[in-house]
Amino acid sequence: MIMTTTDATSTQQTITIQRVFNLPVATVWKAWTEPETFKKWWGPKGYSCPACSIDLKVGGKYLNSMRPENGNDIWGTGIYQEIIPQKKLVYTDSFADSEGNVVSSTYYNMPEMPLELLVTVELEEVAGKTTMTLQHNGLPEEIADECIKGWQSSFDKLEENIK
Repeated sequence: MIMTTTDATSTQQTITIQRVFNLPVATVWKAWTEPETFKKWWGPKGYSCPACSIDLKVGGKYLNSMRPENGNDIWGTGIYQEIIPQKKLVYTDSFADSEGNVVSSTYYNMPEMPLELLVTVELEEVAGKTTMTLQHNGLPEEIADECIKGWQSSFDKLEENIK
């Protein structure tokens, strides 16, 4: 299931992606919260994640990179807002430099975006499978479809690389 909603007062959207993984919730949780596991799937097809640090606590920071096959690293960072183990993660999402300083999306020659977005990941296990619902809030309308494709490609890698 994929949904997008537009804020009536702006051109910002919230995308919602629901995905069922044939994995227990503890495994999907590790994929989001343990750096070595995160590095196995982060980034769409054709990208690797050479660097990842996660300080998993409310107020803790993460910093990770995505590296295209033929290009330079793209860094992201944010702060954890809410953590309910194996159930829910809420964190801010920003572009960053390699030191973890927030930078504009234009730093990476991308369309201008808000400096900070919000991501919510909710997990539910049923019969050994995990239903994950992801919401990405504040995306400019013109990149929402590309963002959905990027998330879906990353989730394909999660499913292929995490056991």
